[in-house]
Amino acid sequence: MIDLSVFKGLAGVELGGFADKPTTLTPGQQEASATLWTAPDGSLEIGVWECTPGKFTADRSMAAEFCHFLEGKIVMTHVDGTRVEIGPGDAIMLPRGWKGTWEIVERTRKIYAFLSDPASTAG
Repeated sequence: MIDLSVFKGLAGVELGGFADKPTTLTPGQQEASATLWTAPDGSLEIGVWECTPGKFTADRSMAAEFCHFLEGKIVMTHVDGTRVEIGPGDAIMLPRGWKGTWEIVERTRKIYAFLSDPASTAG
C-alpha cells in the first residue's frame, strides 16, 4: 500500500514557539518551524518555517534544500556574490554545498524539504 500524505492550509499551520536564530547576524532575529513529515530513514524532512526580519548565514554542506515561499521578501547572497530576490510564490533549490547569507526583509514563511544521505542523519 502506498502511504499518501496530504498537507493543507500551510500558510496557517501552527508553528512551535519562536526562538533566537542561531546563525543570525542581526541580534533579536527569531525563527519557528513545524515538521510535517520525515522519511523513515531520516533522509527527507518536509516542514514549514517562519523567520523575522534580519540577516543570517546558511550552510547547506550536509543537505540540499528546496524552498517554496508563501509570504515575505528575502535577498539571498551566495558566497561568490550572486544575489537573488525572492517573494511569495517563488521557489528555490539550494544544492548540497550551498553557502551564503539570507536577508529576511519582511517576515517570511516557507515550505521546506531537506534531502540528506541516510547515513548523515544517523546518530
